[in-house]
Amino acid sequence: MSCNTPSVSIGLTVAGGHGEGLALNQLSVPVSVFVDEDQTVYIADFGNHCIVAWKHNTASGQVVAGENGKGNENNQFSNPTDVIVDKETDMLLICDLNNCRVMRWPRHNGTSEENDVRRYRMGETNGTEVAGGNGVGDRLNQFNRPGYLFVNNEQSVYVSDSWNQCVMKWEKDAKEGIVAAGGHGQGNGLSQLYNPQGVVVDSSGTVYVADVYNHRVMYWPKEATQGTVLIGVNELGEGANQLNSPIPKQTKIFKNAFKRTNGNRDLRLRDRKLVFSAFTRILIPKFKKRAFKHCKYKFLIV
Repeated sequence: MSCNTPSVSIGLTVAGGHGEGLALNQLSVPVSVFVDEDQTVYIADFGNHCIVAWKHNTASGQVVAGENGKGNENNQFSNPTDVIVDKETDMLLICDLNNCRVMRWPRHNGTSEENDVRRYRMGETNGTEVAGGNGVGDRLNQFNRPGYLFVNNEQSVYVSDSWNQCVMKWEKDAKEGIVAAGGHGQGNGLSQLYNPQGVVVDSSGTVYVADVYNHRVMYWPKEATQGTVLIGVNELGEGANQLNSPIPKQTKIFKNAFKRTNGNRDLRLRDRKLVFSAFTRILIPKFKKRAFKHCKYKFLIV
């Protein structure tokens, strides 16, 4: 989002702002944020290979996952790209890009396995498999560079499987996933995706996904064989109907309630409860209107 957003004049730094580094008041290439109900900001610190939590009005953060540096062990990450809080289990759900895995992690310490999603309890060293765990590949029980996540109230986990060009749904206790969007190879047809990233699912089961290299946002009704273009066309651009590599994330969807703001960069719901950005995603509880930024990035809460 542009720092010249007309609705605010001054931003508030809530995390980082002290240059790039490893100190607890610094970040290194933060790529995704999640804000919970008490205004704690969870950040996927891509360059520092960890997840950091910043409490409201604090001067430094706390590493809540991956405090052992870059690696592929159960207590490490290699460039995490996304973090969300699963409210049903009170755990973190994290995409670990270079290790090609997705993990569940308690809000403090936990372990996991490569290429899978696991659920963790406080104090436990072994997890319960939720999805994957069968190596890198394109079978229904595998992932290939999972990117972004969504979990619904039934604890079904949706994963944008970026190199398999699909969004997978793993129901609770399932042994393999279900293709919820894409799955017909790389391409720009309505049944295809090209590097899917941000994903969210509404209460009806409709999947919304950022189709990055097709420069569009698509939605797929439950059990549909093809999707519909919601925003954008199959060309990169700055026009009102175009997107430039959208990598958004939503947490709530109110269908038929979108409006464009700030050129083609952002979409907002007309009831002003959510920001849908071409650069990131933010969980937005019902806070007062304000802007915040961490490092060089600035986001508007409405």
